[in-house]
Amino acid sequence: MKTLQFNLAIFSFVCVLLASCAPEDDGIYFDKSNEVEVNYSVIELEILALVNDYRASKNLVPLERMNVISTVAESHTNYMAERGEVNHDNFSERHEKLVINADAKTVGENVGYGFKSAKGVVKAWLNSNAHRAIIEKSDYTHFGISTRQNDEGRNYFTQIFIERN
Repeated sequence: MKTLQFNLAIFSFVCVLLASCAPEDDGIYFDKSNEVEVNYSVIELEILALVNDYRASKNLVPLERMNVISTVAESHTNYMAERGEVNHDNFSERHEKLVINADAKTVGENVGYGFKSAKGVVKAWLNSNAHRAIIEKSDYTHFGISTRQNDEGRNYFTQIFIERN
């Protein structure tokens, strides 16, 4: 009987110990599935570097690459390549995904197609007032990129910028 009481006491102690060492529920949840690995192509890395080089030339803080942003950008790049047209369709859905999964406060997006090089697409964005304004927005803290070549060999680009909360 004493052995049973001793075993129950040990079991109770272990249960209390495990429960008291559980992480505190602070109401903030980050879905670990959002911590995705992204394999960036050479052109994607060049675009990210060119954008940060341009921002540095304007005394703006460089942006941090964030894989979840690139994953969201990839879904749109695939959509554009499959449709054969450049667009901002369903931007509100991408915005919402980034609010939820990347703690985004604001979101901006540049898209493009047909360029064969990183320099070409970045130059085109910088020559456009609307696209350049997105690149130059000082509140942005993170960005991501996706490129895809369609069956005809035409490149499609989606670059997304966010300001985190």
